[in-house]
Amino acid sequence: MTLTQWFLFFLVVQVIHFLGTWKLYIKAGRKSWEAIIPIYNAIVLMQIINRPKWWVILLFIPIINLLMFPVVWVETIRSFGKRTTKDSILVIVTLGFYIYYINYMEDATHIKDRSLTPRTAAGEWVSSIVFAIIAATLVHTYFMQPYTIPTSSLEKSLLIGDFLFVSKFHYGARIPMTTVAAPMVHDTLPFVKIRSYLNKPQLPYFRIPGFQDIKRNDIVVFSWPVDTVEQFFKKTNRKIRKPIDKKSNYVKRCVGVPGDSLAIKDGFVYINGKQNVLPDRARLQFYYDVNTEGKELSLSSIRNSYHVREGGRMQDGNYVLNLSDEDASRLKNNPAVKSLNRRISPAGEGEKVFPGVKSLNWNKDNFGPIYVPEKGKTVSITKASLPFYKKIIVEYEKNSLQVTGDEILINNKPANSYTFKQNYYWMMGDNRHNSEDSRYWGFVPFDHVVGKPVFIWFSWNSDGKGMDKIRWERLFTTVGGSGKPVSYFYYFLGVLALFYAYSVYKKRKNS
Repeated sequence: MTLTQWFLFFLVVQVIHFLGTWKLYIKAGRKSWEAIIPIYNAIVLMQIINRPKWWVILLFIPIINLLMFPVVWVETIRSFGKRTTKDSILVIVTLGFYIYYINYMEDATHIKDRSLTPRTAAGEWVSSIVFAIIAATLVHTYFMQPYTIPTSSLEKSLLIGDFLFVSKFHYGARIPMTTVAAPMVHDTLPFVKIRSYLNKPQLPYFRIPGFQDIKRNDIVVFSWPVDTVEQFFKKTNRKIRKPIDKKSNYVKRCVGVPGDSLAIKDGFVYINGKQNVLPDRARLQFYYDVNTEGKELSLSSIRNSYHVREGGRMQDGNYVLNLSDEDASRLKNNPAVKSLNRRISPAGEGEKVFPGVKSLNWNKDNFGPIYVPEKGKTVSITKASLPFYKKIIVEYEKNSLQVTGDEILINNKPANSYTFKQNYYWMMGDNRHNSEDSRYWGFVPFDHVVGKPVFIWFSWNSDGKGMDKIRWERLFTTVGGSGKPVSYFYYFLGVLALFYAYSVYKKRKNS
């Protein structure tokens, strides 16, 4: 949907509402014209159904309104005497059009001071569940989203099994583009493993203004731009085209911001010619060849002592271990280790990396330089530069592109330059040899940005035993900041205990 189409849809909804309710407005002692004026008609309707006016706000919040519409339909018919379960089911399965029958065919009477208390325990239970879902969806969509770290790409900063709260408001909450979707799930329904959404209709992209921009070295959650897999982390030959907000969520570190010239030399990122300095909590990791001349190393003890995530045995006493510089320095002092060398792909030794041009001979450790596109900036477009920007022009910014000989046509017009419509970012993992990131699939558009991880509320170590499966030192720690992370878990327990004590005291005082 374009903005024009969305506006026309909004007007059609107002007309449908007017035609289906104007007689009911009159029976409730209002004027018929009050049913046609946008927003005002919703305020009047809340008075008719004896519900708070702040419900009107929920009716205009995308996705939340889809959950509120059935609630308002049911409340409307109940305000005119239709309180049976059959009536409630009819108004929901007919998408509210049962109200037309009541409006034109029934001599319904408005119940001005009807009781709002559910008549049965089941009704009260359903009401509580519905509003719990609405509240949770509101928080999940526009404020904070829970997220689990599934891979080791940001090892040391974020661990596999970390459960995060991701802020939607730091960079601005992205209004959901997929309008019809199951609440509180992403792209797949649990258990049944089928798609959780409909591809159409789609809302135009819009983001509520945030209070900070993405800074270099921020850890960012984003929708994986090239996601065409049916289910995340499941091998499948089926490829599908997902809406932006239903693409799988990735978490990486933003090492290149709009306008940067970025290069990778021997595994280290350089921005505008200077080596990027990471926060002190970050720990780069690389594969190392470790030679022990046949002597055995206890990999379990290495993992415990040096926090090594992955390790394997090769021939002749050589190991390949995934280490940070700090871990490598410690391991080098082990008497069994004769040599230890970082495994780096030499410059000029080409690999399959972005933008897929073999003649560049780029690889994961020696790459670039490359320009990170900035909104409003113009670049020259030639057959040589087109591979860097083709996906941006066609996929992300929805232009047509044709190449005929040496001529490039954008939207059927000859073009030798292109001006970017949004900002782009370069995302990488700190675990450089275990991260599928921008080196392989390119830039991340701003409209794909989900939010900023701010808090680790739980951490589960699948390799631990018993109570050691919980990483107690990581509970209730912040993602950002400098120095060793500080756990606020005991502070949380203290606040919880105080709240419980206050609740008990208040209950006894009122009894």
